[in-house]
Amino acid sequence: MRTQESGARSQKSGARGLRVAVAVALLVAAPLCAETYVIQNATVMTVAKGTFKGSILVRDGKIAEVGEKVMVPSGAKVIDASNQYVIPGIIDCHSHIAADGGINEGSVSVSSMVDIRDVLNPEDIAIYRALAGGVTTANILHGSANSIGGKTLPIKMRWGKDAQGLIFEGATPGIKFALGENPKRAGNPTGRAINAGAAPARYPATRMGVEDVIREAFVEAKAYKAEWDAWEKTRTGIPPRKDLKLEALKEVLEGRRYVHAHCYRADEILMLLRVADEFGFKIRTLQHVLEGYKVAKEIAAHGAGASTFSDWWSYKMEAFDAIPYNAAVMMKYGVIVSLNSDDAELMRHLNSEAGKAMKYGGVSETEALAMVTLNPAKQLGIDNRVGSIETGKDADLVIYDKFPLSDYAKVQKVLIDGTIYFDRDNEVSNRPAKAAEKQKLIDKEKQNQRPQTPTRRQGQ
Repeated sequence: MRTQESGARSQKSGARGLRVAVAVALLVAAPLCAETYVIQNATVMTVAKGTFKGSILVRDGKIAEVGEKVMVPSGAKVIDASNQYVIPGIIDCHSHIAADGGINEGSVSVSSMVDIRDVLNPEDIAIYRALAGGVTTANILHGSANSIGGKTLPIKMRWGKDAQGLIFEGATPGIKFALGENPKRAGNPTGRAINAGAAPARYPATRMGVEDVIREAFVEAKAYKAEWDAWEKTRTGIPPRKDLKLEALKEVLEGRRYVHAHCYRADEILMLLRVADEFGFKIRTLQHVLEGYKVAKEIAAHGAGASTFSDWWSYKMEAFDAIPYNAAVMMKYGVIVSLNSDDAELMRHLNSEAGKAMKYGGVSETEALAMVTLNPAKQLGIDNRVGSIETGKDADLVIYDKFPLSDYAKVQKVLIDGTIYFDRDNEVSNRPAKAAEKQKLIDKEKQNQRPQTPTRRQGQ
């Protein structure tokens, strides 16, 4: 018996060992520190200051110099980008990758106490795949099962770092709101019989109810904030009791936490803007916002950004009025517009998604590229650090072999904070070694899983 138990423990230990070994194999090539680089002879698409043929000096993780002629400092490594293009790192304003254990706390309609920060998974292979598509930063959001969901934050695709190392330090945190079908149907459908086999319906079950839930939450948050403001004036007596659900909404009222709101229909967009105006806070971004073109003037007047899809439509009831001109129409009304993925696969192709804005909306190359670089950086409040190629900004750069907005363009190298995190040449050349290492681990695991022969006990 002991021998059998020992064999079972050995198998479990072997499986754990395999998982650890695979993780180590994936992370072994992760970069350790930034070096000094000069990217030469490239077509540099700065987004903020035009496009030209020239070079970029990267030092201490920052863009130290950009120009047509840049001197190569002693000891610097030269990257020859002849006939290639350099753009700022792509930024995805709506993603759910690297979040472990589910992204919806759907048991309640207001879950502002939960935090994506607590479930970041740095071993999610989607991080590396995003790098291969030129994505350097993403806004990681809670799901949309709640009228007011959980807390959100931007991360950098620093493959090989731990969870804390992914977090975009200094970025303003956010919170996810949601309107429409998702929050109203997350509980039981309206009219479902409540009997021994069915749980009670979760409020809200209508679009009216979603609005009420948001308004009621901010009535409570406003009163909560008033208690804390009154105590802060004197700091005498016992402070108010902390309420983690209301603490996040208090930060919204104080402008210290951004609201990113999942939405589709024009009527609901207007509803949320009115509620925000009523309580004195701003919607930072309207996410998806497929009917934004119908109310672009009102969105611009409120000061909200719009993070939309390029041409997704008809995949759900709320998406039937989507048009591929949406991004361009909102932009022409003065709305800061970005294109997002909401999908681990699509985020690898955001460069060509931006190209669609040129096809359907007639926007310029720079305007289209800004929709996946500088504009999402502005929406996340990190445009002082990323989103364009300018001296002093983080050296988050992507080198393409062809015009970046083309379907045929392939990422050659990706730098984050001046460190190369993805190199296509190394990726291709290292595949045989990785395949051999993988097979070695598989063979080892098969060896560990061979049945153990029980040892006869003495006296049997």
